[in-house]
Amino acid sequence: MAEAHQAVAFQFTITPEGIDLQLSHEALRQVYLSGLRSWKKRFIRMRNSVISGAYPASPYSWLFAVVAILATMYTRSDPSMGLIAKIQEHLPVSESLSVQSQMVVLALLLGTLLWLSFIFTMRLCLRQLLSYHRWMFELHGKVSNTTKVWMVLMKLFSGRQPLLYSYQASLPYLPVPAIKDTLRRYLESVQPLMSAAEFERTTTLAAEFENSIGSRLQWYLKLKALWASNYVSDWWEEYVYLRGRSPIMVNSNYYGMDFLYVTPTPIQAARAGNTIKAFLIYRRNVNLEELKPSRIPGTVIPLCAAQCERMFNTTRIPGEETDTLQHLQDSDYVAVYHRGRYFKLWVCKAGRLLSAREIEFQIQRILDDPSLPSQGEEKLGALTAGDREPWAWMRKQFFSSGVNKRSLDCIEKAAFFVTLDDDEQGMMGDDPAGNLDAYAKSLLHGKCYDRWFDKSFSVVVYKNGKNGLNAEHSWADAPTVAHLWEYVLATDAFQLGYDGEGHCKGDIDSTLPRPQKLTWDIPPECEEQVSRSLSVAQALADDVDFHVFPFRDFGKGRVKKHRMSPDAFIQLALQLAYYRDRGTFCLTYEASMTRLFREGRTETVRSCSNESCAFVKALESGEEADVCRRLFRLASEKHQNLYRLAMTGSGVDRHLFCLYVVSKYLGVESPFLKEVLSEPWRLSTSQTPVQQMELFDLVNHPEYISCGGGFGPVADDGYGVSYIIVGEDLINFHISCKYSCAQTDAHRFGTHIRQALLDLLALLDTDQKEPIRSGKTQAKKDQ
Repeated sequence: MAEAHQAVAFQFTITPEGIDLQLSHEALRQVYLSGLRSWKKRFIRMRNSVISGAYPASPYSWLFAVVAILATMYTRSDPSMGLIAKIQEHLPVSESLSVQSQMVVLALLLGTLLWLSFIFTMRLCLRQLLSYHRWMFELHGKVSNTTKVWMVLMKLFSGRQPLLYSYQASLPYLPVPAIKDTLRRYLESVQPLMSAAEFERTTTLAAEFENSIGSRLQWYLKLKALWASNYVSDWWEEYVYLRGRSPIMVNSNYYGMDFLYVTPTPIQAARAGNTIKAFLIYRRNVNLEELKPSRIPGTVIPLCAAQCERMFNTTRIPGEETDTLQHLQDSDYVAVYHRGRYFKLWVCKAGRLLSAREIEFQIQRILDDPSLPSQGEEKLGALTAGDREPWAWMRKQFFSSGVNKRSLDCIEKAAFFVTLDDDEQGMMGDDPAGNLDAYAKSLLHGKCYDRWFDKSFSVVVYKNGKNGLNAEHSWADAPTVAHLWEYVLATDAFQLGYDGEGHCKGDIDSTLPRPQKLTWDIPPECEEQVSRSLSVAQALADDVDFHVFPFRDFGKGRVKKHRMSPDAFIQLALQLAYYRDRGTFCLTYEASMTRLFREGRTETVRSCSNESCAFVKALESGEEADVCRRLFRLASEKHQNLYRLAMTGSGVDRHLFCLYVVSKYLGVESPFLKEVLSEPWRLSTSQTPVQQMELFDLVNHPEYISCGGGFGPVADDGYGVSYIIVGEDLINFHISCKYSCAQTDAHRFGTHIRQALLDLLALLDTDQKEPIRSGKTQAKKDQ
């Protein structure tokens, strides 16, 4: 109880001589330093708000404007064209001020007015420049004069070093596409998946929708677009994520893996120490806005940074009808789980962050703690893995007061969650490929009770020093979390580092209080619900089939030599692989970002197109290589165009989704929208971005490649495929499906993907003149 006594700033006892007051100078010092740190943070936030609010102008330009106005007034010229005289007439205190004071006040008022007008004009110009997207559709090497002028202006407006949120107020708003364009693109996307009769029926439904309630729904949507920062994001967050009542484990949460070939240290506590420290450094950089704004690679075009705001100190709170996101400005501790026990680990002392070595020391204390879990504590996290309604009921009934509320608050208000796992994971042992599959499943769901799936993200550190990440999806999308995870891995290995024995570097303050073990009073009724939630989660986890494999035969370098987009190449390989796997085509989802716009999140690229289907059929039917190559390039160009349309706000699915939400608010039924929103995505794909920050040279350190991350299958009879293009010669794939579906098999589909990639590269080889044979025979042999 030593730490409890240290927390008491003063004590008093009543004696016959009076009151004996005892002050704890150390406790008072900690209170003072904590308050000083809090005020420093407030000042920094206020300063950054001023700097970002003035961007692309500078706060110092205000002083220049005031001094310039004052100088012209002293020279008896009137740059305001009579405005100064008008202000002087209506200035309430003009008679009580001297002439010099009046000039200063007038200069301040007029200078501020001109400065604000200048900021508004600059911001409006920058927003117009950022609204220009024609450059994205121009062929490489054939840049128009308009785009060349635009590039020069963008460089001029991006000259000053921006803070993380400097561009937020200048980003354009997501436009609402014309309803006829959206319907045309939708019909084009489903045509290869339907028979002639089905397509005619769908076309009729679309026409009836456009001519009946479509215009009315579109009017309401345009009204929202004028009022809101983004007409999609708030509804997408609420209705797609927060209102879902099924488990978020597997169905919504996703994961990120450690380095593929390297484990910086085999010591669990040391890896946890550096990992936690790296997260805290990133959080400090976010709070200070010292991170550079993300941009489209190779350009000065900024991306929206709004998702960074809720990265830390955020938890999803269960509700009976809808969940909510709870976000705090700051948190001085992390929640740690080990062997069924929950701990509160302080990461700050006397206004400073603990060093990585001190965090390792504290983690080791938790690992060495011999205490047992209290009754009902070990599997309590299963409540976050099961259905949402029972968790909301349990939280309201048993965690709204007393010791349970205090302990739950410690978890929910923590900066993030850490699991110290007793298992060993990674690409290791006699079956490295099989171990990668187990590694993926461990990060996706674990034991179904040893992660807190409601936290914005949970860090998992394994016994052998491997680590990983499980992220909740409602607050942000994968690229934002990938940016964070890439920073953490690079900082851990290349900046913080380890000593010769594998421990974190730095000194230890021996007076650090021990991590606080949380206490619980779990009644039998709650334990019963924990068991039921665990059964639901366990059945879901056991049904997930996962296959992770690195494709080393070639990478984007070989593909780019053929002047083809690597992403389009992989997407067409997935179409070919699915056709070989199932003998048909399916509605395909590829996630694209809309962060060119304010508060943008994602849009769907419908990768299965008329062009891709024509190419696959030609290849599989043994058409001549020249014919297949021509169709291949047409399909690739079509996919790139679809991706660009999605990025620039002209996608299909978010627009139709919002029209559907408006129809529900108005209480009108649309057979067309109902049918569109119920179509299953049997192939859901996503590319994980890599090297969003150049923290180390991947060419000189090729062993420090990321394995990427993945997610669970979206449809019960479909596949989830995540891939990461690493360097020039490697592509990592993460494939998921369900054992309960007899038609799907993750390993079989992985074999088809591998063969499809090889077949497509062979097709692009210019020296190949013979007809291309189907890869079915080879794929069967590989199986």
